[in-house]
Amino acid sequence: MLGGESGKLRSAWYPRWGSVVRPSLLRSTLIALAVPKRALAIAVVAIPLLLAQVRLSREPLAGLVGAAMIGAFILLGPLTWRALFRDPDASPNTFDAPFGRLVVFATMGAGTVALTGVVFPRLFGLGPTLMTTNASLIVSMALFWVGGYGLGRDIDLEAGLARARARADDLGRQAEHARLLALRSHLDPHFLFNTLNAIAEWCREDPEMAERSIMRLSQMLRTILGASRRTSWSLPEELAVCRELFELHLVRDPDLFELEIASGMDFADVRVPPLVLLPLCENAVKHGPRGSRRGRIVVSAEKKGEGVEVTVENPGGYAGPRAGGEGIALVEQRLALAHGARATLRLRDLGDRTRATVELPRGREPEVET
Repeated sequence: MLGGESGKLRSAWYPRWGSVVRPSLLRSTLIALAVPKRALAIAVVAIPLLLAQVRLSREPLAGLVGAAMIGAFILLGPLTWRALFRDPDASPNTFDAPFGRLVVFATMGAGTVALTGVVFPRLFGLGPTLMTTNASLIVSMALFWVGGYGLGRDIDLEAGLARARARADDLGRQAEHARLLALRSHLDPHFLFNTLNAIAEWCREDPEMAERSIMRLSQMLRTILGASRRTSWSLPEELAVCRELFELHLVRDPDLFELEIASGMDFADVRVPPLVLLPLCENAVKHGPRGSRRGRIVVSAEKKGEGVEVTVENPGGYAGPRAGGEGIALVEQRLALAHGARATLRLRDLGDRTRATVELPRGREPEVET
């Protein structure tokens, strides 16, 4: 049976940054405002304004009124903006309509200015001050709107950049891990060791066969190492390396299975991640002929709609996912990264045979050396 591994994309593949518990909106805003670059900018505006409020006002408690207004502006301005216009990647916006959110933000600014600059002073019987005149209240609303927008947007942009960097770093680690897993799974170590042992025996019994086998094995290893530095290659190249794998198995045991494999030359415009089909071919041998299920292995490529359907069929029924298996999941992950939802992998139990079907889109994609 082919693979015996889970055909579903594991959630562990997705970047871990998305599952990190983030601080609350209030806490994250306070932390961001305390960052030296923002705290210094706020101090440059707030301190002179507070000094002017104290010196140019006759009211003894003018400083307290000014400090309350400035504190409310500094906290509520960016906090309100972030609550209404947050990064969708972080959380949904409070309101869907942008105009509605702007109205709420403007109303919040006007209400904060009225509460701290008009209502509270009158409740405590305080006289007029520099910051509570009609003209100053209008300027204060403008400061609330502009300052809240600037600080809130700056905080969210910086947070988004930090998330993007964390995601990029995590994706880099995931990609490197996937590449190592791919190289490890592309050639079964047991198969490699058994082939080397067989070559060692042939060196005594059939030197010519040993030499041909060494050359074939060397070529395949060279192909695999070279493929690890490419992001894509054509479907015919992929099928050619699959043929090399099957023929190496047949070198050891010519009667192990019958092979029928397409050349794929009609699909030279189909790009695939290098060696993405090799785990399927390895499994076809491992869980078919090597698992005491002799018969024919068939690899075909046919046009299907606007794409191509590649099938790998082997003797032996499919018994479902195998615990600990990574090959099938790795194939799905690499197909998803290369083609998104346009590429799929399906495993079917045909009774006494197993079929793996890979659907690929057509069209050339740029090849990048890494």
